[in-house]
Amino acid sequence: MIIHVKNKNTLIIDDFHFTCCIGKNGVNSNKKEGDFSTPKGLFKLKKLYFRRDRVMLPKSQIDKKIITKNMGWCDDPKHKKYNEEIQVFDKNNRENFYREDHIYDYLLTISHNEKKIPYNGSAIFIHLTDNYKPTAGCIALKKKDFEILLKLVNQKTKIRIS
Repeated sequence: MIIHVKNKNTLIIDDFHFTCCIGKNGVNSNKKEGDFSTPKGLFKLKKLYFRRDRVMLPKSQIDKKIITKNMGWCDDPKHKKYNEEIQVFDKNNRENFYREDHIYDYLLTISHNEKKIPYNGSAIFIHLTDNYKPTAGCIALKKKDFEILLKLVNQKTKIRIS
């Protein structure tokens, strides 16, 4: 099964067409750290993170992990843990998962830059939105749509961003 992000505001899976938002600067086949674009390509879904204090255990066949207060994602290209989950230790080199807003109540990591090539982009997720404002490079959906998506996907699902 393939999720298809067809344009800057449409995500398609099976017969479902969801409104979404992507990076402020659109889709880019040459993604770079901090360019506010969403990477173009075909990627695997990796892991679903969720806030157990805010949402129920998701019914999904994706590997899951509960978000804790000290959990984040390294977006510092010079750090050895670049583009992977970390324990938060410095606000300058991480994307914090435990946020006051609700955009990371659910988030799905994807396989963009799995080789962790410095400056090729990090922290590209599918996460929540309240208002469809452009992201820094992620794909965002309303909570109800995200929960439908979770019921349809599994570890073999891929996402095509074009």
